[in-house]
Amino acid sequence: QVQLVESGGGLVQAGGSLRLSCAASGNIFGLNRMGWYRQAPGKPRELVALITPDGSTTYVDSVKGRFTISRDHARGTVYLQMSSLKPEDTAVYYCNHLIQSRTYWGQGTQVTVSS
Repeated sequence: QVQLVESGGGLVQAGGSLRLSCAASGNIFGLNRMGWYRQAPGKPRELVALITPDGSTTYVDSVKGRFTISRDHARGTVYLQMSSLKPEDTAVYYCNHLIQSRTYWGQGTQVTVSS
C-alpha cells in the first residue's frame, strides 16, 4: 500500500512563494510519473504540473514561468515550488503518483493567496 502525504501549504500574500512537498511511503516499485493537481471551491480538479521518470515536465498554462516541479524519483518525493502567487492559485493541492498503472492521491494541502 502506498501513502502520499503533502505538506507546505498555507496562507500567503499575492506575489509570495510557497514550496509544497509530497512524501511517499510503502512500495513505490514501478513508480512512473508524479504530479500536482489542484481544486478550487466549486471547480473541478485540474492538473497543475507533471514530471516523468526522465525529468520531462508539463505545466498548465496558467502557472508556466511561476511554478516549478521537481522530484527525488528514488524516494518517490515530489515538490512544487510556487512563486509570484496569485489569488486565483487558491485551492487544495494534491499530489498524484502513477505506480504500475495505479493512481495514488495524497490528502491535499490548502494554499490560500490573499490579495
